[in-house]
Amino acid sequence: MTDRLQMVDRQEGLSIRCQCNLVSVNRGSFYYQPVAETEENLRIMRLMDEYYMKHPTAGVIRMRDFLMTLGTIANHKRVRRLLRLMGLMAIYPKKNLSRLGQAKYIKPYLLKGLTIDHPNHVWAIDITYIPMPRGFLYLTAIIDVYSRYVVGWGISNSLDASCSMNVTKDAILRHGKPEIINSDQGSQFTCHDWIEYLEKEDIKISMDGKGRCIDNIFIERFWRSVKYDYVYIKVPSDGLELYQGLKEYMDYYNNELCHQGINHQIPANRYYQAA
Repeated sequence: MTDRLQMVDRQEGLSIRCQCNLVSVNRGSFYYQPVAETEENLRIMRLMDEYYMKHPTAGVIRMRDFLMTLGTIANHKRVRRLLRLMGLMAIYPKKNLSRLGQAKYIKPYLLKGLTIDHPNHVWAIDITYIPMPRGFLYLTAIIDVYSRYVVGWGISNSLDASCSMNVTKDAILRHGKPEIINSDQGSQFTCHDWIEYLEKEDIKISMDGKGRCIDNIFIERFWRSVKYDYVYIKVPSDGLELYQGLKEYMDYYNNELCHQGINHQIPANRYYQAA
């Protein structure tokens, strides 16, 4: 949708109506100017994000009750909208969990019982919400599951699929192709462009079961580390400061931090020594 809207140009001889019809977008979408969230909503989102890191099974009602204990009144509709904006979903068993659903781009989970024994065997990609003093951004990261080495990352101001695609292409350019890439069932990964690109590159596609908390646990643990060790402590003031801070943290995480999950090895040592 974003790409098609960018094709509409006020300087063209054709009217805006005709251009919108040609690229199959609603004319209202072209004229729409998004309204920034209020300071109160940004505060609520920050609180819910910190709570979610500790209690990922908390849903709308529990979040509403949690806010109430802090003296913040927010009804369930407001809480649900903000959670969706943040890209957060409570983890719990859902009905028909064994079924993949009807979306034609949803792929099965391929990592169950798989022995991951070398770099670039499996990459895991995900997106998380980053609170800012005057808004929020999204962080996309890809982690090599064998070594826990972060092979690629990027920040954006939307959940558009283009950011995930760009981070993936850049990671492949610098580190080569993985055999399998695992993601959740978010709209960024259950779309034509994502599936087509990975299939063209001959990369196997794996997706978490909907609502499963352990399928992509490696990168979920990374989110906890980057938020507790950097985001919540440093509180970057703008996107540039966030980018510089994340760049330093990624370097620390990859090249200095001993990771318990790989016998206290440094991710870069494990990734490059075995590569």
